[in-house]
Amino acid sequence: NEAKKILAFEATKLCRGEAAATQAAETARQTFEERSLAEHLHSIPLSQDRLGEGVPLFVLFTEAGLTDSNGAARRLIKGGGARLNDQQVTDENRQAADADFSDGVMKLSAGKKRHALVRLQ
Repeated sequence: NEAKKILAFEATKLCRGEAAATQAAETARQTFEERSLAEHLHSIPLSQDRLGEGVPLFVLFTEAGLTDSNGAARRLIKGGGARLNDQQVTDENRQAADADFSDGVMKLSAGKKRHALVRLQ
């Protein structure tokens, strides 16, 4: 794993510069080693009004860029690869709820390595 970290840092440094590589390494460390919400994870906004109207999680997975389509998001959930705040999502029709947000942030994960935040506005 250490070799993977070095390779990822060096490749990012070549493509994006040292500052971006350092930031990416820190985000990865926070996300994967500390299991915390790194501030630099991709995030999407969600209005309180829209939340109140009801938003299925599969739609948020697609809007966050974790899946290419709502159908792919449903398959991800059915296959057991979707997580909400590090808890497996088992109901493909589950709606996002106020209780899913901690300090206005909810974490979606597709598999073990792709994550995005939904920020309540």
